Amino acid sequence: MSELTPSGRLRAAWAAIHTPAAGVPRGARLAAAVIPFTVLPASIWRIAGITFHLPLDGGLHPGHGQVPVWLPMEVYVLLISVLSEVLALLAFGLTAGWGEVWPRWIPRLRGRPVPVLAAVIPAGLGATILTAMWSWAAVTAAFGRTAEWRPLPPDNPMTLHDWHSALLTVAYAPLVLWGPLLGWLTVAYWRRRAGHAPRPAVAVADMAPR
Repeated sequence: MSELTPSGRLRAAWAAIHTPAAGVPRGARLAAAVIPFTVLPASIWRIAGITFHLPLDGGLHPGHGQVPVWLPMEVYVLLISVLSEVLALLAFGLTAGWGEVWPRWIPRLRGRPVPVLAAVIPAGLGATILTAMWSWAAVTAAFGRTAEWRPLPPDNPMTLHDWHSALLTVAYAPLVLWGPLLGWLTVAYWRRRAGHAPRPAVAVADMAPR
């Protein structure tokens, strides 16, 4: 078999990540596909406005917050945005074959069934935390408050009440759906797999580039 080109490797990796396992309902497939797009707008806003200094915040620049002083804010924002998107893509594990059978590139586990609770517990915790966190963020933003329920400082973009704050709201609003969608996927995964042996997923696992 001929060696895969870089683009071929990328397509094979993407297919291995998102190709659904047999028996996954259409609604679950749709939810898994939507979750990364609930995270993407906020990531783009952060990277564009903070990493690349585009004028999206009306000239108001938030402080360094809890970011270590040795780590540039631009780098921190880029890293946290990429990490958020990677975590969102993990939702495909609740619909794809690699979420039911360990793929071939994992030593000692390859080909074995993924324990149901090994997926359900972290996914359920993540869904609970995300739902609480972003729901609270939406409430505080609606009332012009910080997470500690103090009035927003004057250097917060949400205090502008113009297109800058509207764009910020549009970018971050989809994050409210991340937790509930992940929770729904977790329940669907549990109902599909509890009490049943996992279906073979060798074909999906072997689609990963060699």
